[in-house]
Amino acid sequence: MDRETQAEAIREATAAMADRMAAEKSALTELDSAIGDADHGANMNRGFQAALERLEDADDDPAELVKTVGVALVSEVGGAAGPLYGGSLMKASGEFEDGITAESSVAFAERYLETLEERGKASVGDKTMVDAVTPAVHTYRKAIEVDDSDPLEALGKAVDAAERGVAFTTPIRAKKGRASYLGWRSVGHQDPGATSTLYLLEELLAVAEEYLNGDVEVDAEADVDPEELEEPALEDGADGGP
Repeated sequence: MDRETQAEAIREATAAMADRMAAEKSALTELDSAIGDADHGANMNRGFQAALERLEDADDDPAELVKTVGVALVSEVGGAAGPLYGGSLMKASGEFEDGITAESSVAFAERYLETLEERGKASVGDKTMVDAVTPAVHTYRKAIEVDDSDPLEALGKAVDAAERGVAFTTPIRAKKGRASYLGWRSVGHQDPGATSTLYLLEELLAVAEEYLNGDVEVDAEADVDPEELEEPALEDGADGGP
């Protein structure tokens, strides 16, 4: 795709994500009410609606468009989620300076995860969005760099890996964020941040299918299982995330 088409795809993906956050607002709020502040759905909806508005005046440059979405999320999404989702997008957007390619998309995904971990001080197994993002990123990179998959097939596998990550959060105890205050009472509840991450990736895949003229089964076998990625928890007192 040329840069103009890439910019168009980013705008459409953002619109699709905004629609999904609006549609899932109540569901995300219900999840968050069990182990958080009951505001994740409203915050994500507000953030993506703001992102849509800001994109109206943004230049058709892939990196600048992604950065604009990140800035909107930082500004409009409350709590820890704004800096985590938005700040990570802002940092990773630089990987698209020369446009979107298979290589730059891998670099973008890795930078996003790296920034997310740095800002949230969370690891796999802490019951946060990291549990969905980590297997998705690892699977995407392996599919591109090792399996020589095309980006659309790789993204399909990444979405499946994220879905596994979301399921992984339900039976474990929260170790970060407000949910960690509940201790073992957090067990049995699906993490809202991991869930919204999955929804966003699903919308990204849907738009990618449109622009890359393909159709991917989301139940494609993922190569990375969240349980295989679990790392020791960081020191107590570190800042948490959703």
